[in-house]
Amino acid sequence: MRASPGRPAGAEDAADGQGRRAPARQTAGLSSVPGALHGVRLTISALGLSLGMGVGLSLCAAPAWADSVKASQFYEDALKRFERQDVDGAILQLKNALQQDARLLSVHVLLGKALLSRSEAAAAEVEFNEALQLGINRAEVVVPLAQALVAQGKQAEVFKRAVLTPDGLPDATRQALLLVRAGASSDLGDATRAQALVDEARALNPAQPDAWIAEVPLRIRARQFDKADAAADRALQLAPRNAEALYQKATIAHVQGRLDEALRGYEQVLALDARHLEAQVARAGILVDLDRRDTATSTLQALLKQAPNEPRALYLSAVLAERRGDAAASAQSLKAVTTQLDPVPMDYIRYRPQALMLNGLAHYGLGELQKAKPYLEAALRQQPASPLAKLLAQVYAAEPNPERASEVLEAYLKAFPGDSQALVMMASLQMTQGRHARATALMQEALRGRDAPEFRTALGLSLIRGGQLAGAAQELEKAFQKDPNQSYAGLSLATLYLRSGQAAKATAVADRLVKQQPRNPSAWMMQGAARQASQDVAGARQSYQQALQIDAALVEPQLALARLDITTRNVDAAQARLDGLLRTDERNPDVLFERALLSEARGQTAEVERWLAKAADASGPRQTRADQALVTWLLKQDQPGPALEAAKRMLGKAPDDTLANITYARAQLANRDTAGAKATLNSASRRAGFEPQPLVDIATLQLAAKDPAGAAYTLDKALSAAPQHAPALALSSTVALAQGQAAQAEKQARQVIALQPGQALGHLLLADVFQSRQQPTQALEALRKAHEVQPSSGTLLALMQALSRQDGGNKAAIDLAERWLRGRPDDLAAWKALGDSQARSGNFAAARKSYDSALRLRPSDVETLNNQANVLIRLGETAAAVPLADQALNLAPRNASVIDTAGWAHHLAGHADRALQLLRDARLRDPANPDIRYHLAAVLAKAGRTAEAREELEAALKSRSFASVKEAQALASTLR
Repeated sequence: MRASPGRPAGAEDAADGQGRRAPARQTAGLSSVPGALHGVRLTISALGLSLGMGVGLSLCAAPAWADSVKASQFYEDALKRFERQDVDGAILQLKNALQQDARLLSVHVLLGKALLSRSEAAAAEVEFNEALQLGINRAEVVVPLAQALVAQGKQAEVFKRAVLTPDGLPDATRQALLLVRAGASSDLGDATRAQALVDEARALNPAQPDAWIAEVPLRIRARQFDKADAAADRALQLAPRNAEALYQKATIAHVQGRLDEALRGYEQVLALDARHLEAQVARAGILVDLDRRDTATSTLQALLKQAPNEPRALYLSAVLAERRGDAAASAQSLKAVTTQLDPVPMDYIRYRPQALMLNGLAHYGLGELQKAKPYLEAALRQQPASPLAKLLAQVYAAEPNPERASEVLEAYLKAFPGDSQALVMMASLQMTQGRHARATALMQEALRGRDAPEFRTALGLSLIRGGQLAGAAQELEKAFQKDPNQSYAGLSLATLYLRSGQAAKATAVADRLVKQQPRNPSAWMMQGAARQASQDVAGARQSYQQALQIDAALVEPQLALARLDITTRNVDAAQARLDGLLRTDERNPDVLFERALLSEARGQTAEVERWLAKAADASGPRQTRADQALVTWLLKQDQPGPALEAAKRMLGKAPDDTLANITYARAQLANRDTAGAKATLNSASRRAGFEPQPLVDIATLQLAAKDPAGAAYTLDKALSAAPQHAPALALSSTVALAQGQAAQAEKQARQVIALQPGQALGHLLLADVFQSRQQPTQALEALRKAHEVQPSSGTLLALMQALSRQDGGNKAAIDLAERWLRGRPDDLAAWKALGDSQARSGNFAAARKSYDSALRLRPSDVETLNNQANVLIRLGETAAAVPLADQALNLAPRNASVIDTAGWAHHLAGHADRALQLLRDARLRDPANPDIRYHLAAVLAKAGRTAEAREELEAALKSRSFASVKEAQALASTLR
């Protein structure tokens, strides 16, 4: 429902006894409208009640440590002010806090709530979105964010935005969000859905009055007054002194014209909550309707003192002024109404027909008829809402519109089935649409008419796209052997060899290309790539320079040389080369892209994003490489919101591109839009061809989207084209296991072992199968075999984990890691795993040494820094823990566990303000973590905020088993 329900919903639908539309809440006396409205009459109480703007229509009318502490102090003061209902003072202090540290989650959340309470819904939405981008747990803001959207007329967004999905939320939050969605559904005209959402919310906690309260306006809109009364009565049985329940009860009487009863009801509400805005407006409307001018005037004065820009109160003031004969005061009040509502975008009030009417009447009263017209028209109707010209096959292909181009060519080939040129063109179109089997059949048909090398090249390419790499290599070898001038065949063949890790074969083909076509820079570029893959850096540089000698204006050889410079850590030379290229063409997307890679090599995080954004902006309509890299980078930097926006822009460029859709799905998943990702991936799977690796990527994401059936379909498609593609088989085994098909999973795992006997993958899959069957001994044996055939950090960690699950197995895991590290002291992952195992065993001194070894290998490893800080806390060395925790925090400022460690370390070190600021932040990011809530409770208790500490402890102790449970219980006993 709306944050503050403002009028009896459904009043606008009232009809008189003869079926004619009548003014809502018709009473015996109609009030005259001021000034130029002479002759137009309406029920003022109806207007006052039924505007129903709720929250939003009076709207629009890594720092230094000391800075962070100062910001925290501003926040604590703002919180106290907000609790005293000093909203303006709270907002001022919160803005002061943001000037000190703009990344504080708690500040953005409280500022959003304060702005929302002041009807500044758009500004509130900004703050809640900022909190989400900074990594807050969505449960903390979904309800006020949904309320802010509704207040702006964005009801549909409440259902579209993935972050506002009720699934996975705590029951209380889920219930509140369902009620907001119910109100939004009602506004959208879907009464059935609205009631179903109310029922769903009620089922979560039948003893709460909120769902019954929310049902009242739905029943009023449906003219079901008996059911509305029953719902209101049930709410009051559950909560007799609930002001909102009393308000809704009064609205039923009001909409039925029982004004004295309604007035008494609103006065009851105000006795409980003198600042209840909707009750004040409704009461004022009745007083004006009853022509109780003195009482109405004093009521409106008090109301406008509380809410100076409330347009309904301003309009009622205009009515009273007109009745007094004060035309100037009436016009001034009407102008105040339009001043408040004119800046509000029409979309904000499209579900508020009474608000549209209010502004229309105000403009009318001021004699501004043209300004009144769109509002009055919009109050009476709802707004609803391009075809493309089609050309010849070549034009369709160039647009690109391959589907239509294919239709034209198919018609042509029916008349001229032996036209090889048309067949090749058709095959090319089929490949662009991912129909590689069809493309292969067309090229085989063309070859039956004429064995031309160019046909074999096209056939080889179609086989590549279909994942039939061995057959593709054979066709490309035949084409290149028959006609060495078939440079495209040679280049494709060399590329195929490089992709499959056959650098020597790629070099041999590239050498033939260079010998055959010494003036072809592409041949030299391929030779350079092949040499680089063979670790021949000097030879690669020579090849790239040779390509540049052929044509000094070519950009690609210079980019390749810059990449070589980066690889050899000669970043200054790379930058000089790239900057020179940018001076020639500052919008070359390839150069801008390489500039981003250089920034990454230099560790300039912010610069990477800037260069990628510039590269994406400079890229052509269907060029998405930079866009994909930007999305990937933003996800890596834990910025899911900006990543999704970048992904949307990319998809706008290439809506049918498989990789673009895959990247978009990744962004959707990062934003918890599982349903959206599932739809994107299903579409991508259908559109994609039969090249197995993209299909494996899609299926991997489908598993992440909890769609094993979709993943199974995608993998079946991949395996139909490449039955022995090991990654597809491996993932198919995982999917089968997820679907409870252990026998199928085992069969495919053994196929992977047969295909790759020297690799661990198949044995790891087999271990998963045994684990699912509760066969730990066999699973352990499979993991030992995996580590035996392919000794690596990955197989070591899998084996350690399995050992740790056995009784007394932690010692065996530690012994295994120690033996491994004696021969491989540079294995970072093994040192971390050893430290973890030692810490689990309570041997914190040994864990400290292991983490020290890991930090010597990578001093900026966040996980190790955080774990080492925790170990030092356990060892009582708080002074040493603080700088490590802060270092981890600087590297991962959005990680709740890292923030919690830093906060607890500062608490133990006596830094109370810093600790409170950090732990509030951690709790907002991960409210389901009982240890975090205990830590915050401990700091709050020490700060004298006992009630808040008790609330946090109660939430923590709902989990009966967590690391700090005994400490939490002990603290709770002191706060009773």
